[in-house]
Amino acid sequence: MPIINRIADYASDMTTWRRHLHTIPELQFACHKTAAFVVERLREFGVDEIHEGIAETGVVAIIEGRGEGPTIGLRADMDALPMTEETGLDYASKTPGAMHACGHDGHTTMLLGAAKYLAETRNFAGRVALIFQPAEEGGGGGDAMCREGIMDRFGIGEVYAMHNAPGLPEGMFATTTGPIMAAADTFHIHITGRGGHGARPHETADPVVAACGIVQALQTISSRNLDPEKQLVISTTQIHTGTVDNVIPDTAYINGTVRTFDKEVQAMVVRRMGQIVEHVAAGYDLTARLDFEYGYPPTVNHPAQTDFAVAVAQEVVGDAQVDAAMAPIMGAEDFAYMLEARPGAYLMLGQGEGPSVHNTAYNFNDDIAPIGASFFARVVERAQPAREVA
Repeated sequence: MPIINRIADYASDMTTWRRHLHTIPELQFACHKTAAFVVERLREFGVDEIHEGIAETGVVAIIEGRGEGPTIGLRADMDALPMTEETGLDYASKTPGAMHACGHDGHTTMLLGAAKYLAETRNFAGRVALIFQPAEEGGGGGDAMCREGIMDRFGIGEVYAMHNAPGLPEGMFATTTGPIMAAADTFHIHITGRGGHGARPHETADPVVAACGIVQALQTISSRNLDPEKQLVISTTQIHTGTVDNVIPDTAYINGTVRTFDKEVQAMVVRRMGQIVEHVAAGYDLTARLDFEYGYPPTVNHPAQTDFAVAVAQEVVGDAQVDAAMAPIMGAEDFAYMLEARPGAYLMLGQGEGPSVHNTAYNFNDDIAPIGASFFARVVERAQPAREVA
């Protein structure tokens, strides 16, 4: 596997970094210890600039290449999840109720590995901007960093990122042009009826029965309103109502998620949900309100940058180890905001069999860190070949 030899030389250092980060998981924007560790390593590597406190704890580091040229962005997320680790590892989380259950400790390590190599060799033109981002897990840290102006401030022209993928063969890359991950929206439905005694339902406007009717009707959006060649998920995940067996309650609450890849499909879902909620409720002689909460947009890879990323991945791991036409995933990713701001690509890097992400038994596979770091480094060197400086 032709990973960069210099990066392979400090694979054990990367394992040490990653396992330390694994012990100090931090949530959302509060990645203070993680960012401090990142900054300490970057200073050791001798990067040219370090900018801290972006989106609270985000870090952008700049490495200057040889000769004039554009700036390419490489991004890694740093935050963990509010879960209690059950791996039994000797380097397990030391923070109660938080763990790196999605491998962001590994992503940060891979970008640090690339940073060390690029700062040593500088075998590229222009600059590289290393983006260490907080709050990917629901906080929208990617959006926050973009709104704070990192793309313009650092002159970033293109941007790349990757995510580890349990279940994908170890060291295999997978990606696709266009949508690779879905938009993730949330719906809240508040039903107001008229409660009463369970033995006298005719005196009530029962929100329980209305809730059942609304949930069933929502499923017809996928089956009767959607072009069958397009993709949509509507999942009702919560219904809360009632207190005891002989009382019909006054209210009910329904909650769930909507996943789409297409803005037109998303708009259709919002319209049809509103109609269903209003009119089904009216059919039960009560009222209901839909609150639709827009979340992360779809993560959409740009064609030219995806083709380039595929070629780089093939150079690192071989043609047979790269899937350039993976099926899009219904999960969501806030790198979407960076891809809305600049052209770029997002890839998956297989870490072999084992527990999936967002699982209390999950652990990042340290063997793939040099592969990811080599990919990041080669992206810079191939996109911006070094020029001789007179």
